Amino acid sequence: MTNENAANPENSTRIDFLYLSEPDMVEAGVTDFAKCVETMEETLILLADGDYRMAGASANSHGAQINFPDNPIHEGMPANGPDRRFMAMPAYLGGRFNGAGVKWYGSNADNRQNDLPRSIHLFILNDAITGAPKAVMSANLLSAYRTGAVPGVGVKHLAVEDAEVVGIIGPGVMSRTILGSAMSQRPSIKKVKVKGRSQASTQKAVDWIKNEFPQLEEVRIVETEEEAIRDSDILIAGTSTSSDGPAGFPYFKKEYLKPGALLLMPAAARLDDDFVRSDDCNLVVDYTGLYEEWFNENGPDVTYERLLGIPGNRWWDMKEEGTLPAEKLVNIGDIASGKAPGRQNDEEIFCYSIGGMPVEDVAWATDVYDNALAKGIGTKLNLWDVPLLK
Repeated sequence: MTNENAANPENSTRIDFLYLSEPDMVEAGVTDFAKCVETMEETLILLADGDYRMAGASANSHGAQINFPDNPIHEGMPANGPDRRFMAMPAYLGGRFNGAGVKWYGSNADNRQNDLPRSIHLFILNDAITGAPKAVMSANLLSAYRTGAVPGVGVKHLAVEDAEVVGIIGPGVMSRTILGSAMSQRPSIKKVKVKGRSQASTQKAVDWIKNEFPQLEEVRIVETEEEAIRDSDILIAGTSTSSDGPAGFPYFKKEYLKPGALLLMPAAARLDDDFVRSDDCNLVVDYTGLYEEWFNENGPDVTYERLLGIPGNRWWDMKEEGTLPAEKLVNIGDIASGKAPGRQNDEEIFCYSIGGMPVEDVAWATDVYDNALAKGIGTKLNLWDVPLLK
């Protein structure tokens, strides 16, 4: 592989890389919930310490996105539609990972009509010094499991120790991998309540959960958000944004929340501003730099109101307005490393906003790649023996 070639003067120009299909990724451990949470904890600590780079002048950009016009004038150009875009998410991560990579994907909600995922992901892992590719990977599972594991780090440090009940609003793939990560950290979980938008998709999620986690005593569909929220130790918000704006987002009303609840919010969710500002609400984010960059890229209110609906974007708007102290926003990496306090008692409510960052893909891709090398998984491909132009 690349590092070996660089250390071998007799073959210094040859570059091979590893291709890993989705079955290869599974064999190499991409679906290991507990290990992925462990790796994401390392990643979030490195983020909080600043040992990373992402896109943009601030090194904090989520990535670069291609959108399409509503009525394109050029033949063959796709028209704007639900979640229709292309996106590149590059990053470098230090520590033991010391590598770079980029996740590239196309997304179209209409894919589901053809039994395809909404978005189709590819990941390229690169040597941080030469820039040579080390691996090209099928990345839908890579992305899904690291997305679930980042909230899992919150469960490890912020959920009550004997958490038993999980409430899910929006039971898509993301909520399922979050649940799996949560259960890897809290085997005490016994019951899951699920609130979805359509009967078919909600039942599909319930069937998946029952099959994946047969140790659960109860998995049931509930009709309202309030039913999902009340008496839940851990709450998962997994819905997309609404054309109605925040009024259409899942509403986590303070009166519904159980003392000691942990809210995991990687998608659209609404909290009352007065509750957010109060001492009753502990605010945690995956990394403040991401929300600052989103604010700078899109302006006040735009990212939360119209683009993403992730609560951390609203919190950053409030910080910029001067209605929320900056010190109220705590990085989960600082809690994981002991630099900031986590849960002090079983009554505290924690609200954890997750935006998702490409450094997380770099980290999990590195571990899966290393597993694949050790186990002889994947197909070795050659880029060149000697480059034609140099």
